[in-house]
Amino acid sequence: MKTNIGISAENREVVAHQLSKLLADEFVLYTKTLNAHWNLEGIDFHSVHLYFEELYNQSAEIVDDVAERIRQLGHYAPATLKNFLQLTHLTEQDEDGNDSKSLIRKLLSDHESIIEFIRGNINEFQDAHKDAGTSDFVTGLLEKHEKIGWMLRAHLK
Repeated sequence: MKTNIGISAENREVVAHQLSKLLADEFVLYTKTLNAHWNLEGIDFHSVHLYFEELYNQSAEIVDDVAERIRQLGHYAPATLKNFLQLTHLTEQDEDGNDSKSLIRKLLSDHESIIEFIRGNINEFQDAHKDAGTSDFVTGLLEKHEKIGWMLRAHLK
């Protein structure tokens, strides 16, 4: 059935494509957070291991929300690792250590990259593509990533 939500098909397609990039970033970040949780080592293992668990649970929820937003726009969400790696702005490279500071730095960098990507699209979704719903949706994601970024930075002081 045709999606008739007051946004042109062309605008929905552009927005869905940008959200697909965001979904890929979120999925790669989710995977990297799992890696941090599983492979963490050091004197602060227990507390940081539990914190990383909270983060990957949050990431899983965000991944699902972004995919569902794409579906609400009448498009299919990319759902293969190959697609995600083609669309993501993040890198899978993992050459630093498994201590908490190294892992937190990597995760912080990825959250900040996603923050920049979202911030660069909020107004475009609203103004250029007439999609206030997606603009509002990604504003909420921006706030989540900013809070996580703040907390990760606080760990590094």
